[in-house]
Amino acid sequence: MTHVDRTTATYASDDVSTDRRERTAQYALLPLRLFLGVTFVYAGLDKLFDSAFLSATGTGSIGELMSSVRNTSAVPALVDMALKSPEGFGYAMAFGELAVGLGTLLGLLARPAALGGALISLSLWLTVSWQTEPYYYGNDLAYLIAWLPLVLAGASVFSLDAAVAERRRRSR
Repeated sequence: MTHVDRTTATYASDDVSTDRRERTAQYALLPLRLFLGVTFVYAGLDKLFDSAFLSATGTGSIGELMSSVRNTSAVPALVDMALKSPEGFGYAMAFGELAVGLGTLLGLLARPAALGGALISLSLWLTVSWQTEPYYYGNDLAYLIAWLPLVLAGASVFSLDAAVAERRRRSR
């Protein structure tokens, strides 16, 4: 019969458990990153290919939407800026969502992309969905909160940021 040192066996078990937790933690934000990335790419493309949305007036246009929320938004000055050039604002929103979504999916400048997503969501919450009652029916606040972990943590796996960091680390 072989004697097993219980202390060593416990530490080995703790090391395996710690490694597993660390690996799991690295992948924990991946589903959120995929969801937000795909959603923002889709939202950007949907706006770019919707000629009605990119119009100053008419049913379904960005101009009509901004006009309809002007008096109920938390920051009417933000809506007034958009109304100065509704088409330009529509394109800026679409390309912004597309850039944020692609940056998030690729993990390219992941933290700035997530910050951009958070700012887009914040602006939409303060303008378009501000009047939604009860507040939890409006999805823009939930998107804003969903972006925050990615702002803080970035993209640690399956990302161009991680590949660049690894390459820099190896070249030292």
